[in-house]
Amino acid sequence: MGEEQFKRTFHVTGMTCATCARIVEQALKKIDGVKFASVNLATSTGFILAEREIDFETIKKTVEAVGYGVETELGEDVESRRYAQAKKNLILVWLFTGPLMLFMLLHMFFHIPWLGWLEFVLLSFVIFFVGRKIMKGAWIAITHKHANMDVLTFLGALSAWMTGLLSMLHLPVASFAAVGAMIVAFNITGRFIESRLRDKASKQLKSLMQLQARQARVLFDSGEILLPIEAVKEGFVVIVNPSERVPVDGTIVEGSGLIDESMITGESVPVLKKAGDSVTAGSLNLTSSIKVQVTKVGEDTFLSQMIKLVQEAQGFKVPIQALADRITNFFVPLVFALAVFSAAFWYFNYERFSTFLEKMSRIAFWIVHTDEPLSFSIFVFVSTLVIACPCALGLATPMALLVGTTQAMKKGLLIRNAEAIQTAKDVRFVLTDKTGTLTLGEPIVVEHDLDEELLKIVASIEKKSNHPFAKAIAKLNEAQVEVQGFEEIVGEGVKAIVRGKEYFIGRPSDYSHYEEQLEQGRTIVEVRLDGEICGFLALEDKLREDAKEAVEKLKKMSIETIILTGDNERVARAVARKLGIDKLHAQLKPQEKLELVRRYQSFGKKVMMVGDGMNDAAALKAADIGVAMGSGTDIAMESADIVVVKGGIFKVVEAIEISKRTLKKIKQNLFWAFFYNVVAIPLAMAGLVHPLVAELAMLMSSISVVLNSLRMKEVKS
Repeated sequence: MGEEQFKRTFHVTGMTCATCARIVEQALKKIDGVKFASVNLATSTGFILAEREIDFETIKKTVEAVGYGVETELGEDVESRRYAQAKKNLILVWLFTGPLMLFMLLHMFFHIPWLGWLEFVLLSFVIFFVGRKIMKGAWIAITHKHANMDVLTFLGALSAWMTGLLSMLHLPVASFAAVGAMIVAFNITGRFIESRLRDKASKQLKSLMQLQARQARVLFDSGEILLPIEAVKEGFVVIVNPSERVPVDGTIVEGSGLIDESMITGESVPVLKKAGDSVTAGSLNLTSSIKVQVTKVGEDTFLSQMIKLVQEAQGFKVPIQALADRITNFFVPLVFALAVFSAAFWYFNYERFSTFLEKMSRIAFWIVHTDEPLSFSIFVFVSTLVIACPCALGLATPMALLVGTTQAMKKGLLIRNAEAIQTAKDVRFVLTDKTGTLTLGEPIVVEHDLDEELLKIVASIEKKSNHPFAKAIAKLNEAQVEVQGFEEIVGEGVKAIVRGKEYFIGRPSDYSHYEEQLEQGRTIVEVRLDGEICGFLALEDKLREDAKEAVEKLKKMSIETIILTGDNERVARAVARKLGIDKLHAQLKPQEKLELVRRYQSFGKKVMMVGDGMNDAAALKAADIGVAMGSGTDIAMESADIVVVKGGIFKVVEAIEISKRTLKKIKQNLFWAFFYNVVAIPLAMAGLVHPLVAELAMLMSSISVVLNSLRMKEVKS
């Protein structure tokens, strides 16, 4: 996904099942310029990737053209309105269906002459007023030449309503009017429960969204002014008092305090931040007031980018979902055809199989007793319609994916590409950069032979680079000289013109000059003036505390860890020896790292590449899964499938564990969703399931998928 591509995430309203999501998705793909579109039923979000900018009005018209609605974002007000309406419908439907069920029960003991009329009137109110959204959803689907779960539910309830009408007209049809009301009531109840469970599953993302500030206290010459966050600009200084959240990304210019970054990094221990340290929007200031100079606001803040990445990941689909999608494409028309077929079969063969039904009714008391083939045919038709459940198939993958990605986020892992969830479990090679990945990426200069003037020039040049080695060298001298023609050579070093002379700072031309330093595991940076060696700097970088444990854990998982580094082989071997890594490749250029990724892929195994620098970007992109360290360069993170927000290579282990658990849940969900439909539909067609039992079974199928996803255990560090 290059920078030139346009991305947009939005909220889709009115969807009730996987078919709805598929229809919206297909419509979005037809927009000129759209290269990829995905609609997630679990989160009700849509995502598009386009060659050009697509305005919101175009998206809105496209979605509305197929019968659904669009909101620019999933705000708290949208959620609260939706929940309030669901609660209102729940109370209303049972306010009328409850008494109807009571009258039905009383009618079993003594005759109520006006019950037929009462059933018909109450059912009419329940279907056409309380259940109007089901009717509207069905109408939208039918008029747009497709079918969804609303169609099945509404046809079932409408068939029951028709039996009540025909019965009152004294035609030989048993009335299922009360059953129709209960079908609608159970459907609304199930949707209410499902909505609450899905809301719980997305709680982590919503918690992140709630961290976004709406106002900031900005310091001007005239004093403090509380401004809306949209009015805050880069360069402003904002004041953050104790117990307040940092509203922007920035650098502390005055004061110090303990900052809680747990909601962003997953680290529970507050960090002491002082002048010169960076702070992130959404983090919590626990102690004293600080003044922060704004570096990023709005959509550019780390928190906003994090939320955007998670929303995008949850909008993507994984390959395993393809089977479920293919089935839901024709599921509703197939079920309707089976319902018609079974109704016709029983109408013409009722007498032949009546003995069978009589025997089965002794086991299953809910089977209808009637002498009328038409009544039993309608009974079977309604049962078959309402027992089918494409929703469970549609929710099986996105619900597990939603829980998996939010769990990963809590662990400090941003999954940018949901397909990585399915691929990670099959990884057999982890190719990892050394500096900033296995090491802290915070090297210090431990020895050098530069005089004061040369050190000043070298430090001035290195100030223009973001490489960890450059930052360490730049700290050696605060003085600044004029630097011209600065150029960073990926995997080699930097060069620049100072006072008319060309300096190169980077990889030595001949490592044999530095045998003693290399034996100690130090990295050498050579300084050359007009092509001639004029000095060196030796740097050391401490290993990450979790690196050794990660390598050992990966070995137990039958995954081989291999170092790919641009550093000297002796330095790399010293690191490998300490970590227990047997294989390494040193003194590599970016192209050579890319070639090694492809070589290991040629063995027919999945390859994960872990890195943090510009020289890792190509290898990260080529690997089956690219993992970028959050402290790395923007280009590395843009090339990666997973970003480690904070922590070391042990996060790779956690990513693989989360992948395995998520895939396990997806497979469980799909199995039970398939199993339910394979068993339930034939039973309904055989006349062995009452419509009420069918509706309850259908709802429980969807709810069980959501509950099973929520039961996913967290990976322990």
